[in-house]
Formats: sequence, structure tokens, C-alpha cells
Amino acid sequence: MRMTSIGRLLAVVLLACAAGAPAQKPADGAAPLRILHVMSYHSPWRWTDGQLEGFKAGLADPRAQYKVFALDTKRYSSTEAMAARGREARALVESWKPDLVYTTDDDAQELVTRHYLDTPIPQVFSGVNKSPAHYGFDKAKNVTGVIEHEHFGESVHLLKKLVPGLKRLVVVLDEAPMWGPVVQRMKESPLPPGVAIVGWETLRTFDEFKARMGAYPDIADAVALIGIFSFKDKAGRNVPYQEVLRWTAENSRLPDLGFWIDRVHYGTLAAVTVSEREQGLAAGRLARQILVEGKSPASLPIRATTKGVPVISLARAKRL
Repeated sequence: MRMTSIGRLLAVVLLACAAGAPAQKPADGAAPLRILHVMSYHSPWRWTDGQLEGFKAGLADPRAQYKVFALDTKRYSSTEAMAARGREARALVESWKPDLVYTTDDDAQELVTRHYLDTPIPQVFSGVNKSPAHYGFDKAKNVTGVIEHEHFGESVHLLKKLVPGLKRLVVVLDEAPMWGPVVQRMKESPLPPGVAIVGWETLRTFDEFKARMGAYPDIADAVALIGIFSFKDKAGRNVPYQEVLRWTAENSRLPDLGFWIDRVHYGTLAAVTVSEREQGLAAGRLARQILVEGKSPASLPIRATTKGVPVISLARAKRL
């Protein structure tokens, strides 16, 4: 049968795709790879689940066996509770003996990864805000991963397009230590001309948050809701961030922004989001280079993903 020009082009594309596809692990009867995933937070949650889905796509080994341990540090947030959860996760590492440990977000680095520096078990991370040097990753032979860098300047530019009169922005944070390096990067991000941050406010309780949100219209044109996970209720428990965002959407008349797509889902107006899938995908590709291609973790540079996705809540826009 005569091949048309379109057919020839398709054949070339298919051949190119086949040539560029990663080599599959030989089906030599070896035991499937064992991957232990230790997440800092919990599931179901788009951020954590999306990283794992991306990791699986990057590793591209359908035979791999996964075991997941959720540290759940948004709920177990006291020093004692987090330490206990960390011991449970490390006990699982010792008993299951995975081929690789994949950790996500900062709490897992503190409670798990740093305890295995320069051991035979490869460690790959994603979603980490602090510097690799903070955990000793820059000098470890068995660790590599993916840094999470927020798109703050881009998010403010997006909000400025929605709110042309935006000049004054307040940043809201909770007391979690993870926000230190995030704030530093935010301060270094270029903002649209004429826009200034008029307040960096660290709040402790949900009641305090409600009171301050009521006062912000007098001093600001918009709010950046960054740290909203550990506001305490009257009983001293953490208020779920979904509840914080729902209350804000129902009661605040100020436009707001965040960094993650689930924030927009629960009512935040706009964000140029960090892609959880890109974080996990990059980590999975690193794991593949280690487990399938035989590369050492130390030979694989630690980098940040750069892809961001602009997202707007049309429902919130209508309410505002």
C-alpha cells in the first residue's frame, strides 16, 4: 500500500518516540522493585497524591511494588506526636527493606530522610521548601530530589490582571517553620509596578485569623493566604485548611491568592500553581536513573521544577 505524506510523517514520529522512550527493566525474573513512599501529610489530598502519581509515571515500572506511609503531620503536629510518627516510618524502612525511599515535603525529610544519609538505601525527595544543605543532602552520597519553588511573583501578576487597582498586599502565615525559606523567596520575587507588600502577618488561632481578615480591607487591596494549616480552634486543635478557605470565601470581600490548585478549589481567587505532578514526575525519573540505569544519587543534581499553571476560581470571582 502506498504511504501518504501524512503516513510517512506519522511513521517518523512513532519511530522517534520509540527511540526516545526510556529503556524498560529486563523481564529477567528478578523480584519487583520495592518503593516505600513516606508522605509528610495525608491522603486523600491532591498535593500528596499527585506527587505519587507523577513519581509512578516517572519511574515507569508497572511491576514496582509500593508501600505508603502518611506521617499526617498536619494533624499530628506536636513535637512529641511528630517524633512518634517518624519512629513508625523508620521502623517500616528497617522491616520492609525497600529498594528506594521516596519522601515528599519537608517534615518527611526531618523525620526520615536525614536519618539515612550515606546509607545503602537510595533516597529521592520532592516538594521540599528548605535548602538541601539544611538537611545535609548536598553532601550525602545516597540522596537526590526535587525542590519546590513557589510562583509568587507570577501569582501577583495574575491577580493584578484580575484586580487592576491592586496596590497593597498582605501576606498571611501560620507558625510552621517551613515558611521561612518560602518567605525569603517571596521577598526576592519581582512584583508588578506599583504593588507593595504592606504586611507579613503570622497568626496563631482561627479567631485571630477571622479578626484580621475583617480588618484587612482598611489597609490592603488583597491577601496572600500562604500559611493556613496550623490555626488553632478554642480547644487547641488545628483547624483544617479547607475550613479556613471556605470561611474566607464566604466572609471576606478581598481578592486573595495562593500557590496551590487545591486552594482555588476551596475558594481562593487565583494562583499560578506549583505542579504536584511535575514534582513527582521529576522525582520518579531520578529514581529510574538510580534503580534501572545504575546511576548514583549523588551524580544526579538536585533541582527545582519550573512549570506553573495559572488558575482562577470563577465562582469566587462572581461573588467578589
